[in-house]
Amino acid sequence: MTTNFSADTFFDVAVIGAGPVGLACALEVQRRGLSVAVLDKGALVNSLIGYPTNMEFFSTPELLEIGGHPMTTLHYKPLREDALDYYRRVAQTEKLTLRLYERVLGLEGEQGNFTVVTDKGRLGARFVVVATGFYDVPNYLRVPGEELPHVTHYYKEPYAHADQDVVIIGAKNSSAKAALQLLRAGARPMLVVRGPEISESVKYWIRPDLVNRIKEGRIGALFNSTVARIRAGAVEVNTPEGLRTLPAQHVYALTGYHPDFSFLAALGITGGTDAARTPTHNADTLETNRPGLYLAGTVCGGLNTSRWFIENGRYHAQLIAARLAGEAAPELPEIVQQVQSGS
Repeated sequence: MTTNFSADTFFDVAVIGAGPVGLACALEVQRRGLSVAVLDKGALVNSLIGYPTNMEFFSTPELLEIGGHPMTTLHYKPLREDALDYYRRVAQTEKLTLRLYERVLGLEGEQGNFTVVTDKGRLGARFVVVATGFYDVPNYLRVPGEELPHVTHYYKEPYAHADQDVVIIGAKNSSAKAALQLLRAGARPMLVVRGPEISESVKYWIRPDLVNRIKEGRIGALFNSTVARIRAGAVEVNTPEGLRTLPAQHVYALTGYHPDFSFLAALGITGGTDAARTPTHNADTLETNRPGLYLAGTVCGGLNTSRWFIENGRYHAQLIAARLAGEAAPELPEIVQQVQSGS
């Protein structure tokens, strides 16, 4: 794993984003004899570091594997810590060139002679792959008080909130798991839900637990409700019965995340006109409107962040690497073909 080299180094491929899909792209490219560097504004698999402590993936280990490296775990479904250790070991084993904590600012030049401009220097590349995911940009509520220090869009663990009133905004998997953990750590959780019920998309083994805790009154819930204002120690909520003020020593606004569209625009990638704001790219080749610049992973879906994920996005690496190496496109599994065809 290399981290130190001159700023004017030239590579065949630069991969922006050191998450699982970005690492998969790098190792597939490298295996085909092309030189590659991976850049990330944060740590290795930075998004996973931001996930909740001991978070359980919904996938089994083999569905998270990249490059044929087996993921070993004592659990049927791996934990966040299993994945962090796994992807680090893959990067080390493959001796990938990493430039971490280096923010990409822009992209100059053209296919065959790109210059990736960062806050630490410049890097040349024939091709560039963007695998930046979506977890770094929250969907903001845009209400007064959202910037207060006791409000956060990322949930880590419940232990600091024992004997505290905690408001959780949202009703999908992240909110559901946070509410349950907070309850069992001695907090008093209250859910604020825009819709009429807990989302049907919540995993089948989590939703009944949450629904039953709400019925028991151990977890509070306001449905068909929206936040009007957040202030120190309280959240004002618009409910069907009128404005209600909830006590809150902490607020978790778990309302989802989206790709950094301004960053994509800075690279010269145009945005789609559809509701998902899908970045412009060829679904069969993953090349964007800027020749030589490719997308991989979740970012391909725009606001539809559940369209591509590790399990199917990792195959983007094979597709892009084969194209850059001048090989025939590989036969992709059905899980990828279905998404590409829109089915």
